[in-house]
Amino acid sequence: MKHAKIGSKYFVRIDKGEEVVASLHKFCTDNGLKLGSVIGIGAADRITIGVFNTVTKEYHSQELTGEYEITNLTGNITEKDGEVYLHLHITLSDEEYNAHGGHLNQCWVSGTCELIIDVVDGEIGRVFDDYCGLNIWKL
Repeated sequence: MKHAKIGSKYFVRIDKGEEVVASLHKFCTDNGLKLGSVIGIGAADRITIGVFNTVTKEYHSQELTGEYEITNLTGNITEKDGEVYLHLHITLSDEEYNAHGGHLNQCWVSGTCELIIDVVDGEIGRVFDDYCGLNIWKL
């Protein structure tokens, strides 16, 4: 991973063979990033995505393997219990140009992944909400 900081933004390149979520989590922890947004594009060959069922309040995950373009990776950085909390979604295109998307659990880079992190001065925490079954913003 390489990065450059320009103003309040970090430009982060995650390289082939690296896992996006773990790399981003470590980057945020190492740099003290507590609040911000993330956007990105790239290429991946092994991705685990999930969908949350709002009735059963359960995540269902699926692993995708093959050549995929990351057409959009978006999310936010907050904190839960004093730790970095990433909430990321991804949209991918396969070799037949079919789209796949959902909550991003893992993503292994096959070419490169380019992320822009827009840091915000402040903190927003997370709290588990029994009603919806999710860790929501503590506002």
